[in-house]
Amino acid sequence: MSLALLVSALVVALVVIGLFVFGLRRRLIQRSGGTFDCSLRWQVPEPAELPPGTGPSGKGWVYGVARYGGDRVAWFRIFSYAPRPRRTLERSGIEVLARRMPEGEEELALLSDSVVLGCLHHGHHVELAMSEDALTGFLAWLEAAPPGQRVNVA
Repeated sequence: MSLALLVSALVVALVVIGLFVFGLRRRLIQRSGGTFDCSLRWQVPEPAELPPGTGPSGKGWVYGVARYGGDRVAWFRIFSYAPRPRRTLERSGIEVLARRMPEGEEELALLSDSVVLGCLHHGHHVELAMSEDALTGFLAWLEAAPPGQRVNVA
């Protein structure tokens, strides 16, 4: 009986410690400021590659937090313990292709007030989903590139 209590207390303690570390990671990411909620979909198929009559699916979206840092945006998965960003997007490599509202299954996969921004980043099709306020800040950050740097904002 005491062994069962000890094991269950240990399991509860590990769960509490895991949740604490998870929350601490989020705080450390946000500590330096310039963060916003941002879902990301990497290697999105081009519309020409989709079967006729089908729109974008809700598959492939990953919820995360993005943080501005100089000429880069670091993107962190929200449900991860990794201290480093999963993706880094350089300002000079981002080309905005389109802006749209979530369609079909995407409405269920994304936050309710999200706007989808289709981008090209060093030859990779990427979609970012963020709120209108975060989108305004992101586009302003892109346009605020140093003189001589190519910026394409649709």
